[in-house]
Amino acid sequence: MNIAYFLLPKSRTAYLYDDYTVRQGLEKMRYHGYAAIPVISRGGKYVGTVSEGDFLWCLLSEEGGRHATRSLKDLEKLHVRDLLCEDSAPPVGITVSMEELLTSAMNQNFVPVVDDLENFIGIITRKDIIRYFAEQNNPAALTQRMRKIV
Repeated sequence: MNIAYFLLPKSRTAYLYDDYTVRQGLEKMRYHGYAAIPVISRGGKYVGTVSEGDFLWCLLSEEGGRHATRSLKDLEKLHVRDLLCEDSAPPVGITVSMEELLTSAMNQNFVPVVDDLENFIGIITRKDIIRYFAEQNNPAALTQRMRKIV
């Protein structure tokens, strides 16, 4: 099965630009109520995924060996790209198999999808991947779902 069938396109996906301030990023995540969100460059390239934990660790930084919290003013000086660590949510290409997609979704709520030029084109949710494999084991449910779509 082609994974494009499950793709939630970029136009319908919430994401952050890497040059957003940490405060802008927090506000957008709060608005959407997400635990993690893709980060892209202004050129459309996938940069990484940032999570609530990344923001929390940023807020609870250590300065000069003592524990401190950053003020909202400090959060306007930092950018979302400053929070990104080695990507724990690597993207997949649009041509991967469903089995590869399942492996990618094991530790994240969504899988970022990129095209051949590494441009971010959307996400596939873990819920949709699980539903697909559940229906593969239950052909009657798959037939019923397909009738609803048509």
